[in-house]
Amino acid sequence: MLKRRWAILLLIASLLSLSTLPAVSASPLEPSRPADAGAESSVPLPEIAAHTTQVASGLKRPTAIAAPDDGSGRLFITEKRGTVRVYHPDTGLAQTPLIDITAAVDESGNERGLLGIATAPDFLDSREVYLAYTALPDGAVTLARYDLDDASLKALLSQEHATYSNHNGGQLAFGPDSHLYWSIGDGGGSGDPFDSGQRVDTLLGKILRIDVSRSCGDLAYCVPGDNPFVGVAGARPEIWTYGLRNPWRFSFDPADGSLWIGDVGQGRWEEIDRLRPAEQPGANLGWSCREGLVVFDEAQCGGGAELTDPVFTYSPRTGSCAVIGGQVYRGKQFADLVGGTYIATDYCSSTVWALRDDGAGGYLQAEIGQTPTQVTAFGATSEGELYVVNDLPGGLHRVSFERVAPACRITQTANAWGGGLTANLTLTNTGTTPVSGWKLVFPLALGQTIISDWNTDLVQNGDMVTAANAAYNGTIAPGDSVEIGYLANHTGDTSAPERYTLNGHACTIGD
Repeated sequence: MLKRRWAILLLIASLLSLSTLPAVSASPLEPSRPADAGAESSVPLPEIAAHTTQVASGLKRPTAIAAPDDGSGRLFITEKRGTVRVYHPDTGLAQTPLIDITAAVDESGNERGLLGIATAPDFLDSREVYLAYTALPDGAVTLARYDLDDASLKALLSQEHATYSNHNGGQLAFGPDSHLYWSIGDGGGSGDPFDSGQRVDTLLGKILRIDVSRSCGDLAYCVPGDNPFVGVAGARPEIWTYGLRNPWRFSFDPADGSLWIGDVGQGRWEEIDRLRPAEQPGANLGWSCREGLVVFDEAQCGGGAELTDPVFTYSPRTGSCAVIGGQVYRGKQFADLVGGTYIATDYCSSTVWALRDDGAGGYLQAEIGQTPTQVTAFGATSEGELYVVNDLPGGLHRVSFERVAPACRITQTANAWGGGLTANLTLTNTGTTPVSGWKLVFPLALGQTIISDWNTDLVQNGDMVTAANAAYNGTIAPGDSVEIGYLANHTGDTSAPERYTLNGHACTIGD
């Protein structure tokens, strides 16, 4: 078939100061649920354990994974320096790169380089791959098309990003509408120095949506007519969602088209966002007015903008540093355990987070294991099975799940009044061996501060609490329990903790 050949274009946007944003509305076509989208598991999250198995080594700072839907069973893996390697489960990791664009890539600084990859929806015929990278000579974040047949690289869209080397974003994914989505960070530095998050005259701090199957006028792509800022004076029409700090990794749930975003925080809160199809166009995720659910910069909160709340936040105070957005599991092998469950991790703590819609407007949450150190990206095969890559030492790992008996159970009662509350917790060893020396870790709701405790040695660090055994209750026999509790102040939210871990193992909550 004839292939597309589009001209290279560098877009230069004039920067405008926008004090208020007009109301916008648009709705993409909501996808029908694919027949092979996978089951919805009802297994309690604390009864699930995540594991990884290394299947390849020798990668040099891998950053992203893509699976061509061509029946080959291959995975394409980007390396920071500007190469793409191929892995096949039967033959392993090929030594010769499939793609080498090192001559075009600025890999200076820890966060620059080749950052994202997506194969065209018609890859089997077109053999086209889309790449996101920071380009020489000045680190501009760039979207380009690569033709595997003639090894040509065609830049389609670029955003200046010279001042700071961090917060480049870089995720690429084709949505259920076959348009290409691309995330770009806020321009780097600290505290959103360009005020990018709440501006719509810049591509910084955004997720973009463009049609790369054709060109329009002088553009090497087309802007879909239902993008929310089409026709809005001073706004970049490519913008799909905004108010993001560094959306390093996002993904679409193939079952319902939901967009899941892992947005790296400033230092107090990491956040995960979920936007259903009707919620996506024009969604404002808050940065830098807010970090997570907490006001970060009051000066960026004007204009009456409606902010979309994250569905999950966590504090980096227990060793975390950067959320690595994952995917909703839609494979078949582990559908009975984690079908419909969103799986993510953190670059520093390696905690595996599991989130699941509770059917009542909230989300169940649990820590269900550990990934290898410094995971940078999740990827899925065309059948929906999950893999991760880690930065150093540079490996590819297959993700698996098993059902386990929870090690502990928490029952909790609380009494709230005015600005205070008391909480009583019963910690039961549901395992088969004694627990000798224990630490119970759990988060408090925003605005809760513990002022005293009993039957435990308790420390609060931000929102995170570590309750350790006292000298007289350090051993809990199988089936036995200990009673602990605390007195806390609150600023209005009196809700109980939503997750607990005992010595690193998730606890069930309730009788």
